[in-house]
Amino acid sequence: MITQLSRRSFLAAAALAAGAAAWPRRTLAAAPLATAQGPAAYRYRLGDFQLTALYDGTWFLPIDGKFVTNASGAEVNEALAAAFLPPDIMPISITALLVNTGSKLVLIDCGSAGQIADTAGFLNANLAAAGHTPDDIDIILISHLHPDHINGLRTKDGGKVFPNAQILVPEPEWTFWMDDGNQSRATGSVLGYFRNARRIFADIAKDVQRFKPGAEIVPGIVAVPAYGHTPGHTAFSVQSGTQSMLVMSDTVRNPELFARHPDWQPIFDMDGALAVTTRRRMLDRAAADRMLVGAYHFPFPACGHMIKTATGYELVPSMWRPL
Repeated sequence: MITQLSRRSFLAAAALAAGAAAWPRRTLAAAPLATAQGPAAYRYRLGDFQLTALYDGTWFLPIDGKFVTNASGAEVNEALAAAFLPPDIMPISITALLVNTGSKLVLIDCGSAGQIADTAGFLNANLAAAGHTPDDIDIILISHLHPDHINGLRTKDGGKVFPNAQILVPEPEWTFWMDDGNQSRATGSVLGYFRNARRIFADIAKDVQRFKPGAEIVPGIVAVPAYGHTPGHTAFSVQSGTQSMLVMSDTVRNPELFARHPDWQPIFDMDGALAVTTRRRMLDRAAADRMLVGAYHFPFPACGHMIKTATGYELVPSMWRPL
């Protein structure tokens, strides 16, 4: 019976196929290829707070064998390959976080304003897609003064972007970068960071408020010392009700490399050994407490959880979910 049914089914399918070949076929017009991605703003809840990840873009940075000071170029490329990434290029995704506390709109870092790479600088477009304008922002929290975190305060021609926002920076970070003696001893890219910070803050320095890491700076947001990447680099703990999130800023940077290999020291870390200590401490806390984490350079929407492995840590990205 099975054989007869199988043979009968086969013959029927063959007949249908022959008939179909004889039917006239209507050619469908090809759909035009899209030329841009859709908006990149992702909302999620944390207790009574509403958080919105705002994608600024990705900086595809060419790197060489000196990019990680304590690992070879071959080891770094092997790690990139393990993450299905091309060799000799570090994809640096940039995502700022907007926290709606119910009474304030708080932006944590503010993007690159297209002043680093043509493939980044879309924060304000995605802010608009999320239903806000720069005028709506009440407070901007700066984790540190590297260009990709502060350049969004100004347009390319120097105009102010967030006219109504209070700007808050970590006190030790501000002290370091605004010290003339420190600038006089700086060379290379670090000297460029000094000059850029002074360009950004030149005419608004008097209005910039400094906070001490460790303090609650906005109700529900506590500054967490995370030194090493820069002298005053700061992370943020965001809590509403019984839910909390650790916003790690640049403590980990790219999870494909620096979570899986937490002891690696990229040239961006000004004190590599201290940055490793900070990174391990923060990742241990996040993994042990099963905390939701966010990081400025994690792949969009730049949030998830960390698990500890035999050799390092692994990011488990958050799944898309409705509000």
